[in-house]
Amino acid sequence: MKILFTFPGQGGQRPGMLAMIPDREAILTQARAVLGDEVDTLDSADALQHTRAVQLCLLIAGVAWARELQRQGVDPQMVSGLSIGAFSQPDVIAALRQPDVVALRGDLMEQAYPEGYGLTAIMGLTRPRVEALMQGHEVYLANLNAETQFVIAGRDEAMAEVAQLALRAGASKAQRLAVSVPSHCALLDNPAAALAKAFADVTLTRPQRAYLSGSTARVLWDPQRIADDLAMNMARPVHWQEAMVAADERDARLAIEMPPGGVLTCLTRQAGWRGETIALERSGLDVARHLAQRLSD
Repeated sequence: MKILFTFPGQGGQRPGMLAMIPDREAILTQARAVLGDEVDTLDSADALQHTRAVQLCLLIAGVAWARELQRQGVDPQMVSGLSIGAFSQPDVIAALRQPDVVALRGDLMEQAYPEGYGLTAIMGLTRPRVEALMQGHEVYLANLNAETQFVIAGRDEAMAEVAQLALRAGASKAQRLAVSVPSHCALLDNPAAALAKAFADVTLTRPQRAYLSGSTARVLWDPQRIADDLAMNMARPVHWQEAMVAADERDARLAIEMPPGGVLTCLTRQAGWRGETIALERSGLDVARHLAQRLSD
């Protein structure tokens, strides 16, 4: 039976989120060597208005908590990240070694759509119903998170119109997310292609742990395919439910979500997960260590 680490995407960020990360000074010193003094205000409320800062904060937090778990003897056999979360995975960050590629990713996304676009979650409707409501509006299906939980991407006005239609059609919730770019759709094809060019200078090696793509729901081992997945995932729909079904089928029985938040933990449970799934931020290191030990016993 396997342990799965999951790494969240944008939406759960909050001011001060780097204050309590493990081994904080060492982690931030490493980041400062690339980013300079920007690191000192990276998780401020003003900075988090920008995609670059959000993504760098998520990268740093994911790396810090995953490393702490590994130091305490909890090591995953499989890893999966939603969007920017894919960059925090242990084998990926070991190959990248520095956050400059993630900084570029955030800059490319924000420069393409500096304002007026984003993501909206719709809950309580089936996929055919959501897609029917999208007809005639400039929005895209971005995340397929659960049987009745989807995220649409596009211009603010168009998303608001679809959200109202969804609520009238019986949706339990239609909420604009704290994401300022239209991720996971064709609107980001050009920024994704530019990031792919940057990956030409990055040498990835075959990972030690199974890399489960949140975009394709497939386990990838080939470094070139992983590089393509990392570069292009900003423009590809997220298939989180399918990814968690794939992990479950591969005998993963403990899913631990890295901070911040616990959204992925809720979505993993909805995917028919047959094992334990916890959000580290809520359950704590002791619980994670206990569950991992019980799994190995």
